[in-house]
Amino acid sequence: MGKVLIIGAGGVGAVVVHKCAQVPEVFSEIMLASRTLSKCEKLKKEVKEIEKVDIQISQVDADNVPELVALIRKFKPNLVLNVALPYQDLHIMDACLETGVNYMDTANYEPIDVAKFEYSWQWAYQDRFRKKGIMAVLGCGFDPGVTNVFSAYAQKHLFDTIKYIDILDCNAGSHGKAFATNFNPEINIREITQVVRHWENGKWIETPPIIEPKSVHFTFDYPIAGPKESYMLYHEEMESLVKNIKGLKRIRFWMTFGESYLNHLRVLQDVGMTRIDEVDYNGCKVVPIKFLKALLPDPTSLAKGYTGKTVIGNIMTGSKDGKEKTVYIYNVCDHAECYREIRAQGISYTTGVPAMIGAMMMMTGVWKGTGVFNIEQLDPDKFMEKLNKHGLPWKVVDHKPLPDKI
Repeated sequence: MGKVLIIGAGGVGAVVVHKCAQVPEVFSEIMLASRTLSKCEKLKKEVKEIEKVDIQISQVDADNVPELVALIRKFKPNLVLNVALPYQDLHIMDACLETGVNYMDTANYEPIDVAKFEYSWQWAYQDRFRKKGIMAVLGCGFDPGVTNVFSAYAQKHLFDTIKYIDILDCNAGSHGKAFATNFNPEINIREITQVVRHWENGKWIETPPIIEPKSVHFTFDYPIAGPKESYMLYHEEMESLVKNIKGLKRIRFWMTFGESYLNHLRVLQDVGMTRIDEVDYNGCKVVPIKFLKALLPDPTSLAKGYTGKTVIGNIMTGSKDGKEKTVYIYNVCDHAECYREIRAQGISYTTGVPAMIGAMMMMTGVWKGTGVFNIEQLDPDKFMEKLNKHGLPWKVVDHKPLPDKI
């Protein structure tokens, strides 16, 4: 049906290219591009071996807009799917504007010199994308992504008004490493060491980062995974959901962390290894967190031997036909099954599969428009159907509301 250009050959990029190759009736031509050509060559070989599909590959610097423009004009894709680093979002959006090609990503922009992520920079592209007659879809992973679609589905089908949303992300898996992150270490550590925010009664409320003694956390009994300590964390989908879910009074985000992981992170923070500014070492400029990234396991290397499940979903309370109700929509994903299918671990899989499905929605015209969109603004029904078909089945169950104060 059309051509997709996938930029980024890390763990999520690997899942995206495999899953696109499984749907040749939609993705008739696939190009994978990365700064590191050897990663593309490895994935090209894997996709040929597992999916029996040939893909094209190219080297590109996603920070270099002219290089991106030249590649887009050469390949002529219908869609650019950005699974590179969040620092590069705006460069890739600029290239799409210049070439008139639709855009999608899985994580919002973050400036490289400030550990802060928000949608304002990308929302500022609204008028330019609209005038160009092209579409940008932001945050189409799992969280953000599927959690936004769960909210939109609930708003459309299950509630008249949603008052409270709690997004709960549990990784109950084990990779056997003393300390490792499940996606890019630099991005991951910047995200979880920030001051926590949640939305309540029309304003953002700040609480301490997860590694501090006064962080907010509680024990939640996850389906299949069981009781896990869950920490309040700021996450980007909350920023768009407060704009697009009618009547919302509170939204919180929770993620599980083991005490060993937190202890490692506290030590790294205390000794300065999570710093994002340059330090002088023997006359060389070094960014500590980038050096730490080089020392930690590559997230793609965790896949083989990874066991256990991820459980991610939304608990939502609101009213329907005058009666209050609470539902829990969630997915359970198995690390080992992901590896057996496409040699991936579950965190990459749960992000990459929704990115492919979102690309499918755009390529087939289910999602269409001009301007910049978060995916809860788009119809959720076909997306929800495809989750069941392509490896991330979901359940809806009645649930009790989570406490107001934890």
